[in-house]
Amino acid sequence: MSPPVCNEPILRFAPSPNGRLHLGHALSALTNADIASAMQGRLLLRMEDIDILRCTPEFERSIHEDLYWLGIGWQKPVRRQSEHFAFYRAALDDLIARDLAYPAFLTRGEVKAGVAAAEASGDIWPRDPDGAPLYPTEERHLDPSTRRQRIAAADRYAWRLNMEKALAEIRSAQAGALCWDETGDGEKGLIVADPAAWGDVVLWRSDAPSSYHLSVTLDDAAQGITHVVRGLDLFHATSVHRLLQVLLGLPAPAYHHHRLLLGPDGRKLSKSNGDTALSTLREGGASSADIRRLVGL
Repeated sequence: MSPPVCNEPILRFAPSPNGRLHLGHALSALTNADIASAMQGRLLLRMEDIDILRCTPEFERSIHEDLYWLGIGWQKPVRRQSEHFAFYRAALDDLIARDLAYPAFLTRGEVKAGVAAAEASGDIWPRDPDGAPLYPTEERHLDPSTRRQRIAAADRYAWRLNMEKALAEIRSAQAGALCWDETGDGEKGLIVADPAAWGDVVLWRSDAPSSYHLSVTLDDAAQGITHVVRGLDLFHATSVHRLLQVLLGLPAPAYHHHRLLLGPDGRKLSKSNGDTALSTLREGGASSADIRRLVGL
């Protein structure tokens, strides 16, 4: 894939239209818009709507309304992930052909039970940076005939990246560590990526086409994104994105992971926090200037 050739900065705001935007989204959207303006660059809007059951046109329209109210403009057209499943599948097929991805059949319940049994016996099960147990690795070595039989029997499965083989390919293809340039609110400078901390990540789900890791990496390259500005909750996931960029021959943008807004419980805001929804605040009489103050800008 040849990404667009462009010398100007290109940023993107990429919400999922599965709920209404809240103050945390406002912080991210405004930060993107402010940085794009300061750099005299362009801001794009992407709808990350892979979850076609929960993402709706109504929520997309509400996102447009909220952004217009905040005074944020973007270059048309809007990119919708639901319109590019074949594009993501082609990249997955490339990884499969290179034996870097494998079908994983274990259910969440089976993984949970296996982890519980291992920990009950005194083993320490590795966990990813978000605290979730890593997926077991034995299916990496499942023989091809068994895989074909299970697929033919309509067993549910997801495609996962074989992290061990992927890292081996990276080591043979480049000298030095896998890194990214970071200018955000946490660590800064050249960050050494650690994709192994995530284990065999999902690339294509059984219940939804593609996955966040695969689609966001491909979209950023397809849209020529030069600067990815997003929340600190995705800081560590950048390690996986950098790995996929190298495996798929994609350019590496610069990254800026900004601070998060936290709720009273100390957790980042979610779409279930109705009292922080921008539409609710607007209906209550708040102005766009009030929102900037509320998010600390």
